[in-house]
Amino acid sequence: MKKLKYLMIVISFSLIGCDGLLDKSDPTATTFVEFFNDEEDLRRVTYSTYVDYFASVDRRLVHYMHEGKSDNAYSRIDSDHHQQVANGSLSSNSRLAEYYYTISMKHIGRLNTYIDNIDVPYVEDEDIRNRYQSVLEGLRVWHYFKLTDRFGDIPFLLDPADLDDARQPPVPKEEIVQTLLAMGDDIAERLPPEQTTSNAYMFHKQSFLGILMRHSLYNGLYEEVIDYAQEIINTGDYELHPNYGDLFQYTAHDSNNEFIKINDDDARGGRNTLSFRDLGPHFRTGNGQSYLVPTKSLVDSYWTLQGRSIDNDDVMGNSKEDYELDPTLNRDPRYEASIMGHGDIFYGEVIDIYNSNNPMFHENTRASSSGYWFRKYVSEDDAFRNGGSFEYGTLRYAEVLLSYAEAKIMLNEIDGVTKGYINDVRERAGLDMTEADVTLPYYDSYTQDDWIELIRNERRIEFAAEGLRYDDIIRWGIAEDVLNEPALGHTREVNGNIETLHIEDRSFAQHNYLWPFHQSSIKVEPELEQNSGY
Repeated sequence: MKKLKYLMIVISFSLIGCDGLLDKSDPTATTFVEFFNDEEDLRRVTYSTYVDYFASVDRRLVHYMHEGKSDNAYSRIDSDHHQQVANGSLSSNSRLAEYYYTISMKHIGRLNTYIDNIDVPYVEDEDIRNRYQSVLEGLRVWHYFKLTDRFGDIPFLLDPADLDDARQPPVPKEEIVQTLLAMGDDIAERLPPEQTTSNAYMFHKQSFLGILMRHSLYNGLYEEVIDYAQEIINTGDYELHPNYGDLFQYTAHDSNNEFIKINDDDARGGRNTLSFRDLGPHFRTGNGQSYLVPTKSLVDSYWTLQGRSIDNDDVMGNSKEDYELDPTLNRDPRYEASIMGHGDIFYGEVIDIYNSNNPMFHENTRASSSGYWFRKYVSEDDAFRNGGSFEYGTLRYAEVLLSYAEAKIMLNEIDGVTKGYINDVRERAGLDMTEADVTLPYYDSYTQDDWIELIRNERRIEFAAEGLRYDDIIRWGIAEDVLNEPALGHTREVNGNIETLHIEDRSFAQHNYLWPFHQSSIKVEPELEQNSGY
């Protein structure tokens, strides 16, 4: 048996949601060696490490809530952290800065210990041990990716360490990313090639390749993106589900071939999903809290049914103002599948955000200050329940196709395959392909910049409410443009004047592309250098 380098204090398991993890025959167990003995222990620590972050029901961490950091949405509760990022109030004293850095570093610390002692538990089937080891190593890679995305250069340790040994100088982000990708390639080869029946939420080869693809894209490594995406495509295991909207309703949430990585009931330990509470309207006696609501910026980003910007409808001839006053007019069908607002039907009733006697009145606390709500993950079946049972696809096949296409566009290699993948996504969405087909002569004059604009908007509307937008505006370097505009809501005409709901002013400075280290983190790790501007 491998000698333990360090003992881990059990209390670290209670970081977020590990209640009952150490409910063993010895309730006084307080050290790593006392509970990490057999295969069931290995399964439990792997599960707990996974669920604490990846499948958490903590509202601050659920994937859709991250839209509140971006121009797509407004998060109304300051302590959820997202609002501070979007409106530029994030500082080195913000709890957010400590929360995200500390939570990932604590996970990495325990992961280093588990991985270093992976041969301690008795496991009869070595394939099982190898799978759990690979999942744990994959989670460590993922945490480091997230930390470098947010903070840039950070300490980088792959072995257990006490507090003194953990005080290391930061390693350049680029060096860490290259190391993580090399590690990731090895991990992917050791993971099961397909999703398993039990523990389906855990990494398998294709879902982990998807993570490597995503973070290669975030770091501008376009050749790597193409390779990872092509490997997933070549399996033939995935396809776009015929109906886009059904993916985010109970109709098809658990019966499609598009979800590559899932957050299912097993991942959450049977706990309810709370997307109706978080995203849904306050309706009658329902539990909707409108914690996260879409902005006008997102609404206006939905192009026309023919695939044109609402600023440039050269097919139907409608003006931008026409579209602003009626978001359902001649619109990409993904709008109706993703968003609802004033004048739409919910639970058989017309939504009226301007009626002060209606619980959906836009000035009410539990209503939407923008006058819009996400329809994604909001099922009328959950309107009067305490929770739901959604399975979330946290990495979909559509992301693979659009990531491949974006990488090829950024390399200025815009070939038939690239256009074909864009068409696949558009056609599934229900666009009028007599005009929206990107192989048509209309697109022959497109420059690389035109294609970049198209693919970026395609990602925005395809993945609205799925937690990808903030990372996109950061990596594209456009956050200083889109987050220096106020967050706005519904637009209407009153006595011949155009009026738009104003939610909040926002600001974004150049230094906000990286987050600050919290002052307490710098006190604990003196070799950390505060990111510029904080």
